[in-house]
Amino acid sequence: MFNKEVYVSRRRRLLEKITDGVILFLGNNEAPCNYPDNQYLFRQDSNFLYFFGIDNPGFAAVLDAATGEEIIFGNDVDIDDIIWMGPQPSVSEQAAQVGVAKSAPFASLEKYLKAAQAKGRRILFTPPYRFDNQIYLNQVLGIGFNAMKELASETLVRAIVSMRLQKEPCEIVEIDKACNLGYVMHRTAMEMIQLGMKEQDLVGVMEGVCRTGGYMCSFATILSQHGETMHNHGHEGIITEGKLLLIDAGVEIGSHYCSDNTRTWPCSSKFTQQQKEIYSIVSAANNYALASARPGITYREVHLGAARIIVDGLTQLGLLHGDIDEMVAAGVQGMFMPHGLGHNMGLDVHDMEDLGENYVGYDDDQTRAKQLGLGSLRMARSLKPGNVITDEPGIYFIPALIEQWKRDGHNAQFIDFGKLEAYYDFGGIRLEDDLLITETGARLLGAERLPVTVEEVEKAMNR
Repeated sequence: MFNKEVYVSRRRRLLEKITDGVILFLGNNEAPCNYPDNQYLFRQDSNFLYFFGIDNPGFAAVLDAATGEEIIFGNDVDIDDIIWMGPQPSVSEQAAQVGVAKSAPFASLEKYLKAAQAKGRRILFTPPYRFDNQIYLNQVLGIGFNAMKELASETLVRAIVSMRLQKEPCEIVEIDKACNLGYVMHRTAMEMIQLGMKEQDLVGVMEGVCRTGGYMCSFATILSQHGETMHNHGHEGIITEGKLLLIDAGVEIGSHYCSDNTRTWPCSSKFTQQQKEIYSIVSAANNYALASARPGITYREVHLGAARIIVDGLTQLGLLHGDIDEMVAAGVQGMFMPHGLGHNMGLDVHDMEDLGENYVGYDDDQTRAKQLGLGSLRMARSLKPGNVITDEPGIYFIPALIEQWKRDGHNAQFIDFGKLEAYYDFGGIRLEDDLLITETGARLLGAERLPVTVEEVEKAMNR
């Protein structure tokens, strides 16, 4: 939790953007795992954290945009709670810590909202993603489940996005901390890789580092020798001679700010010539994005610049042939990198994705492309100081996708499908860093950088 002035300022700025209606923030509740008393690790709603900072279940809050009234709703513990949890601060004490003078029992929220509705006041809320909060909105406000996303307030969503996109100095400090721990997490795995060991052993060590110094992993760890599968969460493999091990993992620290890094290590400590050639292209694209990201340029432009490096590199290897710019315009790179260059990051590893990806990642004058790869770009906006984004180019050889393009004749004039057959068991490579946009360019978040070039990797893994 930051000092209360941070939260007071945030709420004041929100009410400068919204001048009418009652703004409702529903915090998260505890969620049962396999029976009611065995619960998942609690994670508070990020918007509730951003504006109110209270990191406990069972809370909600309202802001009256017309009067400026602020109320936090929650229940004080009773003796049954104290037996299991020990003494806890009261709701009013927790509200005072974040600069809110008024609090009330959670049950009174329903009466408050219905009274506001009866006066013709509009209740503004963000799209709910937890089922219990969806049920609450249905029961109390009478909103149909299928209508909740549509009836969520676009005005509120846009206001929140405009505030959370550019990180405050106190937030950047926390993200740097998360990235420092993420570095330790990845470096520990890199130093432990041994032929014959189980992938799960590496996952366990990495997540142990995360839990020891942080709060939890910022997303389910991806660790696989099948890097061509974007979200491969199976860890049953054995580290094998000549394979590549892709690790995409991040940390969420106690303040709930995140890191997100990817590295692809040679299981044998040295790259084969084929691996070195592809890896060098991805490394060049990664470094290009770091050098190119700056205020005023759109991240869509940076994505396309990285795509150009990938297409050019694959052309030099003889896998593609044709004019580089023409191939990029045609989307040839989508077969090799079917995802975007990066996304926003902060309190969420994909920051504010619950609010709607297009609101978060696209300026009003931008539209999402339909092209494979470019169409998956989560962050396309014109960059501004304070943006925190990921830089994660990759090259993947996905046999099923290659075969589909071959059957369909898609971009066949540019692609040597015959030569691609030698890469069907290659896997994939992704290299991901976390960037802060500064006044003049971009800097890496965290005090150190994981090895990223062929030479750096082989030197670090020389055992």
